[in-house]
Amino acid sequence: LYNDENQGIARNAKVYVGGVPAFWSPYFTFPIKQERKTGFLTPTFGYSSRSGADLVVPYFVYLAPNYDLTLYPRWLSKRGLMLGGEFRYLQPSYSGQITGAFLEDDKQFGEQRWTYGIVHRQQLGQVLGFNIGLNVNWNKASDGDYFRDLNDLDINDSDNSYLNQSASLTFSGHKYWSGFLRWQQYQGLHDLQLNRETPGRGIYAQYERKPELLVRGARYDWGGFDVNTVNTLTRFEFPKFPAHLSGGESVWQNYGGHRRHDGTRFTSYSTISYPIVRPGWYITPKVGLHFSHYETDWIGANSAQDGSRIRAQSRTLPIFSIDSGMTFERDTTFFGNAAKQTLEPRLYYLYIPYRDQSSIPLYDTSVSQFGFGTAFTENRYAGGWDRINNANRVTVGLTSRWLEADTGVERLALQVAQSFSFEPQKVTLSNNEQLANNRSEFLAALSARLTDKLNTEVAVQYDPYEKKIAQSVVSLRWNPKRLTSLSLSYRYQRDQYEHPETGVVYPYQLPAKENVIVAGQWPFTKRLNAVGRLDYSVRESRSTQSIVGLEYKGECCWAARVLFQRYAVAREKTNSRVYFQLELSGLGALGSDPMSTIRENIPGYESTELPMPVRSIFERYE
Repeated sequence: LYNDENQGIARNAKVYVGGVPAFWSPYFTFPIKQERKTGFLTPTFGYSSRSGADLVVPYFVYLAPNYDLTLYPRWLSKRGLMLGGEFRYLQPSYSGQITGAFLEDDKQFGEQRWTYGIVHRQQLGQVLGFNIGLNVNWNKASDGDYFRDLNDLDINDSDNSYLNQSASLTFSGHKYWSGFLRWQQYQGLHDLQLNRETPGRGIYAQYERKPELLVRGARYDWGGFDVNTVNTLTRFEFPKFPAHLSGGESVWQNYGGHRRHDGTRFTSYSTISYPIVRPGWYITPKVGLHFSHYETDWIGANSAQDGSRIRAQSRTLPIFSIDSGMTFERDTTFFGNAAKQTLEPRLYYLYIPYRDQSSIPLYDTSVSQFGFGTAFTENRYAGGWDRINNANRVTVGLTSRWLEADTGVERLALQVAQSFSFEPQKVTLSNNEQLANNRSEFLAALSARLTDKLNTEVAVQYDPYEKKIAQSVVSLRWNPKRLTSLSLSYRYQRDQYEHPETGVVYPYQLPAKENVIVAGQWPFTKRLNAVGRLDYSVRESRSTQSIVGLEYKGECCWAARVLFQRYAVAREKTNSRVYFQLELSGLGALGSDPMSTIRENIPGYESTELPMPVRSIFERYE
């Protein structure tokens, strides 16, 4: 041991697990103190069906107390040798990290593969009483399949369709005002195989903000009034169709690659409300004014401006609402135990006059999925307010809870809600859409803590006109003791419905699905535990994800884990991974770490390591 150099050296080092040698190294160094030190880190290894055996030998370079570098030489048996790295830095006014990876020649892809990411946060100082900040989050990859093929074992980004590329200046700290100036674009991670099968599909893109300025102001309890204003100026541009991909020339050649129109939008929404809150009840009247102005580049043949469409247009709409609610309580019993029951009715009225908005472009607006979170909101359209619904409706909600009298623990909660319109909905995303119904879907939810070890939740969305369940979720979780849990969930989303005459499918609907998920953690012995999960699609009659793992906790200072995971990366493509880890207390861990995968996919998972007791601030007096 060399205390002055903060280094210990071991030669011909062996680590025994249960009397069996599990690790050997001819030369091994380690830090004595809790300080960083240049040298090799614990290697990781695993296996995936798309890349084969995967071995990473990280090398950490201690450059200074406030910045360091980690290199990641990585060998994949089906791909080749690649090099990754991470540089971290920290200063009083800024911090960040730069990551990247490079593969010179992918054996299966036949080309270079690479990716990089930059995250930077900085405080630039004060200007006119505002704290000015800089935030950068910029990511790029060589191709759309990079994360499906070469992602790290402990990260599953295979279902990502976009990489964010943004930079923003923020201003905050003022008593009433805040905002940002942002440039945001995306790299579409195109599914090349899907595009080859169906030209034009699998090509992902969305509107980019080049740039966007937002100014927000708020003042609360100003003589009893709350005043808010949000103002946004955005330039929207849609990426051109990649001409080198299938379908590019035949579909978009006459439009110069333009798939959608570009344009500039200004929106301003200012509100004033007067909350009246008293014990047992509240009422909040609110008045707002929304103004929007659009300058649209309608692209026609040969990339010329389409003169037949309106380029500049504005819209002004007043918005009025009243939100109110009450709370009643009574003493009762719950399965023979003293309890307190609440009854909480809520009534919400909304009025917005109709304006024809069919000529206004759609940049970032879609239909909000109706639910408890959106039933009491002003606009059925989410995003940038390219559509504002006309409304003359009342939403009624009722909640009832059963609480333990002594502890206040919620044992049972029931919720229902429904909206009633006094006029038909005329503002739609599609001219083919019909929204003549004067009643919304009926919402009902139940959550119950039946015992201290058994919980259940049920949520149903019922269409009174179709007389069908639109969505439903049922879940059950059982935790009989430590390191033991079982969970079962069922999710249903009905088929997308069509226009009754044209047969057009409304585009804003969620895709139909019916899934069953079973997951759990179970101890076989005092030291051996198992984890598992199965995601099954009833509609597709196939498993979309399966996980099986074992974890063994040694007597004193070691643990071993093995995990197998298979998941879908496309409709007919799957990837399989094998994790193996040997953890040596105080020395680190060998192999690929499966813990992030376990924690993300096993509800209620508990570590075999006993949690550290929380220290009380009054421990000296206890």
